[in-house]
Amino acid sequence: MAEPTVRTRRLGSELRRLREAAGLKLSDVADRTGLPASKVNRVELARLGIKATDLDALLDLYGVADADRRDALHAFARDGRKRGWWQTYRDFISPAYADLISLEADAVNMRSYQSTLIPGLLQTAAYARATISAIRMTATADEVETLVAVRQARQSVLTRPDPLALWVVIHEAALRPRIKGDPRLMKEQLAWLLDRQQLPHVSIQVLPLDAPPHVGMSGSFAVLGFPETADLDVVHIESLTSALYVEDPAEVSRYGSAFEHLRAAALPLDESADLIADLKDEIK
Repeated sequence: MAEPTVRTRRLGSELRRLREAAGLKLSDVADRTGLPASKVNRVELARLGIKATDLDALLDLYGVADADRRDALHAFARDGRKRGWWQTYRDFISPAYADLISLEADAVNMRSYQSTLIPGLLQTAAYARATISAIRMTATADEVETLVAVRQARQSVLTRPDPLALWVVIHEAALRPRIKGDPRLMKEQLAWLLDRQQLPHVSIQVLPLDAPPHVGMSGSFAVLGFPETADLDVVHIESLTSALYVEDPAEVSRYGSAFEHLRAAALPLDESADLIADLKDEIK
């Protein structure tokens, strides 16, 4: 069976959440819609697609009247089997990474906090190569180059006709590391940040080293927002070997609040740009 897309999984998890919120068991759904409980269960587990008429029956039963939410869920069902450009690289990237690329492609905005690295959507090829080589310890040179190509291709979301609105808060510590043997690499990366900040839909703030204790001390994260409805937003949290996607609306809201706290603690946009420029000019 083909690996389910992130759209299929999001549809399944949302349908399960709606059913549980309505206080219904799978057997209750079967009795009231005529859909086999096993089929509904497989849809919720992202093991099976769903027809528009069956989806409407479930949404009616769960009391979903909001037209935007219904349209969003129908879009997930309709587009669930679509494969993006990243599927070409499926032998090199994990399903979790493919999910992130898919989410970025569908999102209208992204709020990201990074404590140790430049965000992937703002990395130069040279910086990406250096960091991927360090993190992917057993990757061959060819595999690293393929992953660099993927990371660069991801950045097309910032230059498409309807670009992703990106707001990032980067800890100052992430701007200061020097790549041993080639200081120009970091100078180029900082110059690229200044260039990207000129885009009207890209905002970059720096959280200074002397900032008081803050919520970002718990780690990096990104909140991806979608055009349909806020309670379908997703939080992405990455670790060395895996990625976690937070979809519960209450938890997503907490991450949104955390990002607002980080924005407030960070330097204003103009002062952030000045600091990035100063750090760039310090590199000889």
